[in-house]
Amino acid sequence: MRERIWRVGERVFDLSRHGLIMGVLNVTPDSFSDGGEFFTSTKAIERGLAMAAEGADIIDVGGESTRPGSEPVAADEELRRVIAVVENLRAKIDVPISIDTSKAEVARTAIEAGASIVNDVTSGRGDERMLPLVAETKSAFIIMHMQGTPRTMQVRPRYTDVVEEISEFFRQQYARAIGLNIDPMAIAFDPGIGFGKTLEHNLELLARLERLRAHDRPLVVGVSRKSFLGKLVGSPKISDRLVPGLALTSLLRARGADVFRVHDVKENVHALRVTEAILQSTK
Repeated sequence: MRERIWRVGERVFDLSRHGLIMGVLNVTPDSFSDGGEFFTSTKAIERGLAMAAEGADIIDVGGESTRPGSEPVAADEELRRVIAVVENLRAKIDVPISIDTSKAEVARTAIEAGASIVNDVTSGRGDERMLPLVAETKSAFIIMHMQGTPRTMQVRPRYTDVVEEISEFFRQQYARAIGLNIDPMAIAFDPGIGFGKTLEHNLELLARLERLRAHDRPLVVGVSRKSFLGKLVGSPKISDRLVPGLALTSLLRARGADVFRVHDVKENVHALRVTEAILQSTK
């Protein structure tokens, strides 16, 4: 695999050698995946520390649910949920912190508190101040595709060619980001599995993942605990989505994915490392 660099603050990751595990830390009362288990700051901080100990390369902190049908949260409330968590994690661990938000006000405060990645489900389209902020603060930025909004995205999503349309979206957003002086080496792309996609759309995107890569930038994939896994295995239990998610971590790493956004850190770290050992032994 050719060298693929992602600049995150003062760090430079060579993703051709090792993929990254991004641990999901939802500081919300209505997350689909953990039911608000880490809603209090104390529990969220404890979970973030545990994920770092389990081998997470990045902790992704979010204070607004983006599950299908969810409603927006006011900036003041989102700040109340996440900033103490970011500050405490930054003081205690040396792992990059990502802020999962579409509000520039929240992103700025989180960056000041120690975050170095902005993970925006709207790719900067939800707040015109976001991309200039990313450029100003020299933060890493994840450009994610979402059709519609979290409230509406799963209401009959439609595409003529889902792979080509998302590829074109990435090209356009990349050009927009570069035009606003965001460092191209700090950009990564996420196809937004489950964000305005049917089961069939998700499968097609995952099967043709490498076609989504733009400008040789890293690909971020988030399939952890998502409902399409339950549909594929015929179970409504979230616990039954772990093994299918681990299978995809291994398969998608072999197919070119670079960063894996997951809830179950230890298990995915193990799956990724075993897969990479096999991939590197065949070179």
